Amino acid sequence: MVRVGVIGLGRMGMLHLVNCLKMDDVEVVAAADASKKALNRAKSLGVEKVYADYHDVMSHPSELDAVVVSLPNFLHFESVKLALESGLDVFLEKPMANTVEECRDIVHLVEKSGRRFMVGHVMRRLDAVERLKAGLDSGRIGGLEVATIEEIINGPFAHPRVPAPVSDWWFDPKKSGGGALLDVGYHMIDLFRFFAGDCNVVFCSLGHKFNLPVEDGAIVVLRSRSSGAKGIVNVGWFEQTMFPRFNFRVILHGDAGFLNSEEFIPKNLYRYAAKEGLKNLFRRMVGKDIRPLSYTYHYEPFWLELKQFFSCVRDGTEPPVSAVDGLRVIELIEAAYAMCGKSPE
Repeated sequence: MVRVGVIGLGRMGMLHLVNCLKMDDVEVVAAADASKKALNRAKSLGVEKVYADYHDVMSHPSELDAVVVSLPNFLHFESVKLALESGLDVFLEKPMANTVEECRDIVHLVEKSGRRFMVGHVMRRLDAVERLKAGLDSGRIGGLEVATIEEIINGPFAHPRVPAPVSDWWFDPKKSGGGALLDVGYHMIDLFRFFAGDCNVVFCSLGHKFNLPVEDGAIVVLRSRSSGAKGIVNVGWFEQTMFPRFNFRVILHGDAGFLNSEEFIPKNLYRYAAKEGLKNLFRRMVGKDIRPLSYTYHYEPFWLELKQFFSCVRDGTEPPVSAVDGLRVIELIEAAYAMCGKSPE
């Protein structure tokens, strides 16, 4: 049994908390958030120890094995440092930190502590992405020449039909570290690294449709250091879409064919959800483990990545996404910002 504390109960943090509570081999010992409403929700879900200050979760490290950190970006470095120095394994929601300097410090802290550390590069666990990677690795499209990777979403803005306030830190560059490029582009850049290995930035253009202190759109061109393959990353916060619509796709263009993520994503997500719900009912009837988020398709990877992290904690194995992976993505984002004349905050 892995004893865990969940730190930060915003949208992602609450999802991680609910996932942890549904895992048979995980015990949620404590949770923390500055929001009284979020803490009351955690209590209603069965978490006995809740704190307004996340430091209190780690004040008794002997009661924990690991923490799941989903705090605002500007608190990532401090919270991770405290957790590692307290002898705890850490799952950290992306980005690893706001700056290359902070990320390098985290890499050193992880190496010094010897603890298990994993960053939530969740898009790698999307079924369509895993199938794309398998097809690429098997030589199905020959050598990769160009990867087009894009995601356009609401960003921190809720759809008008489900209004919700946006925390001020999102639009403070010193606290957020950036806008759509850091938020959404982080995942897309990581996917290019997942397909093509380490790379360099060769072009960047930032968008400011809403005249915010941070960018609300970005196009970045990357080049693989090993193969020369190019990656075209297109991200934005400017589109009002509602779940289950999801404006995300990856197209891998090779010298012997191509692969498109839309070949693998269910055409009708409602029908898919109904089928997966019935499968879970059958699994429960025959005594098999259910897949709690399988019916959502795009959200199941959050369950899978946490399961993978806790498996590494129990088995003493290295997580598939390392602190170095998190550092490399922030290095690329910082290089893209510099190319556009934006200095790191």
